[in-house]
Amino acid sequence: MFLSSSVRRQPEFREGIRDMSAVAVGIGAWGLMTGVAMVKSGMSVIEAVAMTLLVYAGSSQLAAIPLLIAGAPAWVILATGFCVNLRFVVFSLHLRPYLMHMPRWRRMLHGYLTADMSYAFFTRKYTQPPATRAEEQAQEAYLTGNYFVTWVAWMGLSLLGIALANLIPQSWGLGFAGVLSLVAVVCSMATTRLRMLAVLIASATAVAAYALPLKLNIVTAIGAAVLLCFWLEKQFGLDPTAEDDR
Repeated sequence: MFLSSSVRRQPEFREGIRDMSAVAVGIGAWGLMTGVAMVKSGMSVIEAVAMTLLVYAGSSQLAAIPLLIAGAPAWVILATGFCVNLRFVVFSLHLRPYLMHMPRWRRMLHGYLTADMSYAFFTRKYTQPPATRAEEQAQEAYLTGNYFVTWVAWMGLSLLGIALANLIPQSWGLGFAGVLSLVAVVCSMATTRLRMLAVLIASATAVAAYALPLKLNIVTAIGAAVLLCFWLEKQFGLDPTAEDDR
């Protein structure tokens, strides 16, 4: 398993936990708000718990909730979740050379557990794939430490939100807190000109397409940003992971 003794013994595992702990409160607040939102939307406790444990994708969950409330067709909900999570395709392509030495089941496990912030912390620390067995172990341990904190914070507070949903009033403004959490995640990852351009394109498109029904402006914004930035990357040979010189 991903918390085997060989992983826990690595000093990088503890370093990953320490680094990610700095943002654990924000991740937990986001999970708490998502848990409350699922129950407030009319989902049963069992449905909300199942969605938390199986989906494990806060932005997709938040995007799907208003569509579920509005009675949107299943294909719209699935398409929205797919588009919201398109960024993980980019993450996977970037992490591929780091993880290809592992068996498939371990790569799939890492893929399920790696989230936005764990990807951001990992790629910021390790700019090159491992060249030796020792580097492979160290990098895996650091990544595991990162998403161990993320998973515990998210699952713990999301389940708490589900349990306390009927006791937490809407006046607490948890929805706005969730938006702020998403903004913080986006800002922390917009470290290159291409990424900042993607944020601007998505923001402008979402505002321009606001009148679309069923929150389809979100799907449109994500699709426009991904397609245009892929085209720019191909056309001009831009590296989406290369840090800008500042």
